[in-house]
Amino acid sequence: VQLQASGGGLVQAGGSLMLSCAASGRTFSSYPMGWFRQAPGKEREFVAAIDKRGDRTSYQDSVKGRFTVSRDNAKQMVYLQMNSLKPEDTAAYYCARTRRTLFPTRDAGLYHAWGQGTLVTVSS
Repeated sequence: VQLQASGGGLVQAGGSLMLSCAASGRTFSSYPMGWFRQAPGKEREFVAAIDKRGDRTSYQDSVKGRFTVSRDNAKQMVYLQMNSLKPEDTAAYYCARTRRTLFPTRDAGLYHAWGQGTLVTVSS
């Protein structure tokens, strides 16, 4: 499995960005996908996750109501729509895949495949 994240960039506070993650492999639709982020000097943290059908999602409290995770299994894509961006959202964002659970888990240790990251910078 290979994951390729894209869509990052520079945006003003209050703006929006949509991140995309393209996945290879034949079992994309079988497992949940997640988004994580890592700001400079900080540890990686969970952002959002979605189950294999897109029926269940989970979010970090600080992004609830602002970010929306979705997926298109036919295109083998997962998305993160980010609205009302804040400077504290500045980070490298990574998509990841788990095959150890069917639940949209926030446990980074359960994800086995990671994309290369796309940088989001939110200016104040």
